[in-house]
Amino acid sequence: VVKAFEMEIIPAGTIVAQIGGTLILTCNTTGCASPSFSWRTQMDSPLEGKVIYHRTYSTLTMNPVSIVNSHSYLCTVMCDERGKKEKSVKVELYSFPSDPIIEISPSLVAGEPATIICKIPDVYPSDHLEVFLKKDGHVLHEKHFFEDDSTNTETKIVMYTFHPTAEDAGKEITCVAKLLIADTDFEPKERTSSQKLNANFGPQNTVITASPGNSPMEGDSLNLTCVTQSNPPAHIVWSKYLAEESIQHLTKNSVLFIPRVHFNDSGRYICEVINLVTNKTEKATVDIIIQGAPVITKLSIEPSTTVQEGENVSIQCSAESNPPPKIILRRKSDNADIGPYSARSILLPSVMFQNGGDYECVAENKYGNSTSEITLNVKYGPKNTKITVFPTAALKEGETVTMKCTSSGNPAPVISWKKKNATGESEKISKNATLTIQNLKSQDLGLYECEAYNQFGKEEKAVKLYVQG
Repeated sequence: VVKAFEMEIIPAGTIVAQIGGTLILTCNTTGCASPSFSWRTQMDSPLEGKVIYHRTYSTLTMNPVSIVNSHSYLCTVMCDERGKKEKSVKVELYSFPSDPIIEISPSLVAGEPATIICKIPDVYPSDHLEVFLKKDGHVLHEKHFFEDDSTNTETKIVMYTFHPTAEDAGKEITCVAKLLIADTDFEPKERTSSQKLNANFGPQNTVITASPGNSPMEGDSLNLTCVTQSNPPAHIVWSKYLAEESIQHLTKNSVLFIPRVHFNDSGRYICEVINLVTNKTEKATVDIIIQGAPVITKLSIEPSTTVQEGENVSIQCSAESNPPPKIILRRKSDNADIGPYSARSILLPSVMFQNGGDYECVAENKYGNSTSEITLNVKYGPKNTKITVFPTAALKEGETVTMKCTSSGNPAPVISWKKKNATGESEKISKNATLTIQNLKSQDLGLYECEAYNQFGKEEKAVKLYVQG
């Protein structure tokens, strides 16, 4: 059976080739022993390809495919005894080689304008290109290039300016490029790229939480936590108002921990947060009031706990607590009803020896009380010096007489006895407080003097011994 003379071009019909790729057209025959082949474009333009002849087929190879290969190609086959045949195929071109490239500034600041750039590299024909910019799936911007008249591959650029918000941090920006050419078969017709937003913002919404609360009990632990919203994370500095315009700087952590609070930890605490990228700062404050039973902080006697009679003396007591304490300062040996006692201080102008003794300070509030004591030691010269004689009845010769001298003073006075002799001079006769004369004689009669002495003074008392006739 003799086969009919036939020819075909593979692939047939309309061919879609990617610019930069390789395209091989094969012109194939059957039913002809030694065909001859020729290739040309329908416009008789240069082939811009490489032709190879084989026995029963010929190939036209375009490598790389370029814009000049957009033609209809005609293959003509001559067979000696059977005549000639020809067929054509149309080559259409496209270029869509890679995914879009997204460019966003790496340090966006919330509220400040930012530009998204999406580049679609080496696209052709661009008059079929559509580009969509999306944020978390919602379309921000779209652009069509239907009016474009590019005659070669070009990188197309879409720009969009928006104002990022703090909520945009971590959201995805997607660029979708579609090259929609009807009735042409190539993949992919859609390419996408995504990039996460890193929007710097803050600090904002800064708050301080106090645990267990703003009014802990004295001795409790206290946690102050500073929370803020910031990207990148904020730099935190704690401080505390000490007085007007004076601030004490504390830790740099987000948590300020005091293991055991004291009354002097009360006050206003400040958390200052700084975002070094956005160059913004924010402050939050909290007032802490430490509660608890009173603690006596001072119980003192000025100028000293040991004073001399006649000096001006001040006794002072102070305590701290919250709520503020009621303070009573009094001498312990006095009844509560009689003074001197006061709220915080006792003034003793020209102090007397009777003012000496133990003083007590009591501070109390609803949480409890505290007591402290101090002793005032008043130094004074001899007072109330007196002599007692026994027996008190009329003396007789031969009897035993005892004379006792007593005196008060601080320090205790030294007591001595003197007797006036016949010449009227005094003669020291004893250094004891008690003077005993046994077997009283006439020469023992006369004037006896008792002297009480310490460094603050002396006092004398006299008694006359005589025999009743």
